[in-house]
Amino acid sequence: MMSPAAQLDLAKTQRIHVVGVGGPGMSAIAQVLIEMGHRVSGSDIKESETIDRLRTIGVVVNIGHDAGIVHQCDAVTASTAIPTTNIELVEAINIGASVLTRAQMLAAICKQKISVGVAGTHGKTTTSSMLMSVMREAQLAPSFIIGGEVRGVGSGASWGNGKYLVVEADESDGTHEQLPLGAAIVTNIDVDHLDHFATFDNVVESFARFIDGVDGVKVVCVDDASLVKLAATRDLITYALHTPAHFTARNVRFLEGGSTFDVLRHEVVGDAGVVLGRVQLQLRGEHNVSNALGVVALSMLLGINFNICATALSEFSGVARRFDQRGTDGGVVFVDDYAHLPTEISAVLSSCTDATDTWKRVVAVFQPNRYNRMQHMSDAYADCFKHADHVVITDIYSSGTTPITGVTGKLVVDAIVRANPQTSIAWKPTRAELIQHLATELRAGDICISMGCGDIETLPDEVMAARRVLRGES
Repeated sequence: MMSPAAQLDLAKTQRIHVVGVGGPGMSAIAQVLIEMGHRVSGSDIKESETIDRLRTIGVVVNIGHDAGIVHQCDAVTASTAIPTTNIELVEAINIGASVLTRAQMLAAICKQKISVGVAGTHGKTTTSSMLMSVMREAQLAPSFIIGGEVRGVGSGASWGNGKYLVVEADESDGTHEQLPLGAAIVTNIDVDHLDHFATFDNVVESFARFIDGVDGVKVVCVDDASLVKLAATRDLITYALHTPAHFTARNVRFLEGGSTFDVLRHEVVGDAGVVLGRVQLQLRGEHNVSNALGVVALSMLLGINFNICATALSEFSGVARRFDQRGTDGGVVFVDDYAHLPTEISAVLSSCTDATDTWKRVVAVFQPNRYNRMQHMSDAYADCFKHADHVVITDIYSSGTTPITGVTGKLVVDAIVRANPQTSIAWKPTRAELIQHLATELRAGDICISMGCGDIETLPDEVMAARRVLRGES
């Protein structure tokens, strides 16, 4: 077990070492710590673009693990992916340094600002990025730690000189409950991370504790049934597209790959409401309208003018790997998306064709993620591909989880075929089979949307290259 973390005061300059610094979560923490003025070192097992970037801002990174590297450190932190037997962690405990989990280090960072958490099973990264953008537009110079790269910013983390820190409050390992927050948004509560929570009831209870622990305004989406129940017994501000709430949207339109909607504020839930104005988004889909509505609600409760919200949201160009158009080849449009849970996949596919889109066929490619997730949840994917004309499933990306006998991507295929036997579907477990199938199957007028949180993100480039080879081009 990791040693109990001593109270780490980040108001004073510290010498901090980050184990597994190349990962997205830990690299963001390292970046913020060094921008706060701390002396930061890190270690990882291989070089990467992320590690190059960290070195340019002053993080001293060691490739490979070395017990001596933690000497003279005040604190050592590691992601949950790092085993407690790691020699750097063991040595840190032996010499009496504070050893913190990522959640504990994030909590120590949050104590230095008024921290605003964005929680929920889906939409955290986009919603927190929108909120940070609104605060920037309002000249509040926010700090942020977000789980994805914000387009136009080029990073998912920064330490600003304003009083607010926008932080993505991740529930996967219970981190969200450990963060000291002065305000929060909760977008939804869905089935996931049952390897940690065991049951969905436990997931809901965890979000209830999260909400109750926030010292300040709390904004929740009551289009979500679980959040309706939590809001019934708490003093929460609500937003929704389909349910009476304090903030609602009407005249929602989807055109030109974007969205427009009017925002209404209701003093009493269910009253006629007052129209605050119109918001125009560059993003598709009802889920993004909902995310933006939640951001407007919280921003206004923090004193930000509606027009500032609307301006920032109109300029917001999204987050990497969220309906990311990666290129066109022979009349086929290639899109990459991070969606990996059924609700997310359904949202992406239902939003991919508006009245002004010209593609004739939607080809959905999905790479399932984590053996333990698929063991618990494969049946939940049965109906989320209904807006696709052709579905291609490949094998599971492990994300560090241990293979389980009988658990493969074929479980997802079987679930879809049982529920929707008419589905045009292909099972292509290996990357070579997947690329070959798509290179020959896709035709002019198709949009090919590849989804998942593993190495599927490189698939569009691989398929476009394979198509060029088939045409005899270099």
